[in-house]
Amino acid sequence: MAQSEYVFQRAEDQRELDRLRMIEREFDPASRKRLLATGLQAGWRCLEVGPGAGSIMTWMGEVVGPTGQVVAVDLDPKFLGEAGQSNMKIVRADIRTAQLPEQSFDLVHARYVLIHIPDYEAALNRMLDCLKPDGWLVLEEPDFSASHGMTGSEAQLNAVQKVNDAIHVMYERRGMDYALGCKVQGLLQARGLQFLTMENDGSPSVGGSGLATIMKMSATQLREKYLATGVVSDEDLEQYCRFAENPHSSAIYYATIRVSGRKGS
Repeated sequence: MAQSEYVFQRAEDQRELDRLRMIEREFDPASRKRLLATGLQAGWRCLEVGPGAGSIMTWMGEVVGPTGQVVAVDLDPKFLGEAGQSNMKIVRADIRTAQLPEQSFDLVHARYVLIHIPDYEAALNRMLDCLKPDGWLVLEEPDFSASHGMTGSEAQLNAVQKVNDAIHVMYERRGMDYALGCKVQGLLQARGLQFLTMENDGSPSVGGSGLATIMKMSATQLREKYLATGVVSDEDLEQYCRFAENPHSSAIYYATIRVSGRKGS
């Protein structure tokens, strides 16, 4: 049976919170732009799936104001504390089985969530059930098949390739799709969503940049899981971390695919 525990579930709390906050700093601007493009405004009712450290949830709460609402669903909302605004609600639940009213949200958003769920189609279908007619779904998922080192020493580039292979093997053994991002548009198209738009953010990142630092953090936290694949060694992981710090290195660590679609009326 495929493992289904969240890959960062057993990470040390402070390290994981630091990683989530780094993700927010790196990716929130693009997420906010994509969400605003749906027409997000005061009075909307929004569902945030897997809110992480809560920055997008909090920001949406400010946008929709006191006449709107944001509901955040997370298996383990330990980094969210209490809802900071009266128009926000935190629900501890699995999106696949969460007790949420159907056809009740104007907008549903998830970032880096479906890739961690083996039966991601069940989660996707539940999100769509929650959307009102004419409501918007915005998904952001990574595509690790785009990963490759570009500039750096031969030893470091070899280590990058081995870590990329280990990520592939780790996800595969857990029954998850490491290239899910590139399939999201097709998944929404097959479900009849309209006005589909897609962005593919797969730009190179230099060592020491936000994404390189995030991937170094991930390699540190997931060290034992990467080693368990049998694809990488301790030396490979050390080389990979040095590569991620080296301002003269560059790599596409993964591509983020952002897709928006509107549910039919």
